[in-house]
Amino acid sequence: MRTKYKILIALGVIMIGAGILFTVMYNMINTGLEDLLEETCVMPDLSLIEDGVYEGHYDAFPIEVTLYVTIEDHVITQIQITEHNSGRGGPAEVIVDDVISNQSLDVDLISGASYSSQVILLAIENALTS
Repeated sequence: MRTKYKILIALGVIMIGAGILFTVMYNMINTGLEDLLEETCVMPDLSLIEDGVYEGHYDAFPIEVTLYVTIEDHVITQIQITEHNSGRGGPAEVIVDDVISNQSLDVDLISGASYSSQVILLAIENALTS
């Protein structure tokens, strides 16, 4: 009988520890994502960027984006997302159309996919400034 109680107590301690670890990790991820929305995207001067295809990447766990930005005659003509690990943030990918239309990173985030939208914008900025 004593062994059963020891096992139950050990399992209880493990479950409580796992719960605490999960809560701490969840809070850290949420804080990191909230901070992400505070970052400002700065559009570089396109007149200084030569024609070409530029790769950009940005990672804000659990969201990760890799993309290519095509510049022709100092104008963004195409943005191709090659990797977007986002969970439910897939709808954010339409933000590239807004960037191309406005030739600016100063566009509205996609409602319901704000974090992924911001990561995509930061990846575009990274492509154009690297």
